[in-house]
Amino acid sequence: LAMASHNVITVQPQFSAAPRAGEWQTGLLDCCSDCGVCACGAFCFPCLGCQVAGDMDECCLCGPSMAMRTLYRTRYNIPGSILDDWAATMCCPMCALCQLKRDINWRREQGIF
Repeated sequence: LAMASHNVITVQPQFSAAPRAGEWQTGLLDCCSDCGVCACGAFCFPCLGCQVAGDMDECCLCGPSMAMRTLYRTRYNIPGSILDDWAATMCCPMCALCQLKRDINWRREQGIF
């Protein structure tokens, strides 16, 4: 009989459910996933808009615009269209802005912003 080699497993393979880089990290309606961002968006929408503009090195006067969302989405290869961006910012501006800020925060934590 041949001697079987014994491999000792020192590191267990892990499954990671982390979102991929080319996607929004949270959904449009996941406002409660970050209560701080949600509260800022609900009670001081212009302040959150200026924070996002500052994060993206844009003028605060641009505000939470469709153009800023489109720029961010194309920069990070997030699927979608200008029509999707328009619909999100027109139909639910607070949700769209909060989603953008949550995504910026996540990418900053990952070191990819």
